[in-house]
Amino acid sequence: MKSISKIIATIIVATALIGCNASKRVIYDFNKEAAVKSLLADGQIRIKPHDRITIVVSSQNPELAAPFNSATSYNSLSVNPLGASSSNGVQSVQVRTVDENGMLEFPMIGKIECKGKTRKELADEIAKKIIDGGYISDAIVNIQFADMKFFVLGEVVRPGQFDITRDKITVLEALAMAGDMTIFGNRENVAVIRRNGDKEYEVFELNFLEGGQMTSPAFYLQQGDVVYVQPNKYKAATSEINQNRTFWLSIVSTLITATSLVLTIVNFARK
Repeated sequence: MKSISKIIATIIVATALIGCNASKRVIYDFNKEAAVKSLLADGQIRIKPHDRITIVVSSQNPELAAPFNSATSYNSLSVNPLGASSSNGVQSVQVRTVDENGMLEFPMIGKIECKGKTRKELADEIAKKIIDGGYISDAIVNIQFADMKFFVLGEVVRPGQFDITRDKITVLEALAMAGDMTIFGNRENVAVIRRNGDKEYEVFELNFLEGGQMTSPAFYLQQGDVVYVQPNKYKAATSEINQNRTFWLSIVSTLITATSLVLTIVNFARK
């Protein structure tokens, strides 16, 4: 009886140790000092060539602001931003596209450089140009993102594309939008692929088990970022086993079918 009790106790301890080790591979680690630094970081999305944005100019005198919000060759969206109203309560907001040189053609004031600026920086610059030009003395400019997205792929519950509706979207929030990593996701190597120019890409590798992800330049996502969660070694091994199993089952099935056909022909010939 004592030997049996020792064996049972050994099994229980081994199971507990295995469980603890498994939990360490799943639980995210956070560095408090790094978290504070990340909160102090910029995290603002900066405008790039080919980005699409909406720009609304407001004033206490709507007639003065109307020329800046007028329809041009740009696409338009029928929305009501910031409570702005027209005769029917709906204002047409123009979706404007930044050109390949990072410039934007804006009514009345001409070309404006947008590349590398935040929404607030660009809004302040446009408002200043309108006021300095003597068009409106109380101009207020509001800029919003249009059709900006990021993508989450790999071992997550709901892979797909997601809209960027604000600044400072973290990679953790992106994973939450995708339903978090599956149990087969490799938490030691999550890649964020970021476009750097027209032809170059930069890859950031984040380790969620060591707590260093919050100090990474990719902790805050930018437009067009791709978050890729690689499968861990257990998923890779399982996939390989399943592929081999399918291959051998296919061979066995083919052999059985061929053997059955041969026996049928032999039996028919004997008759």
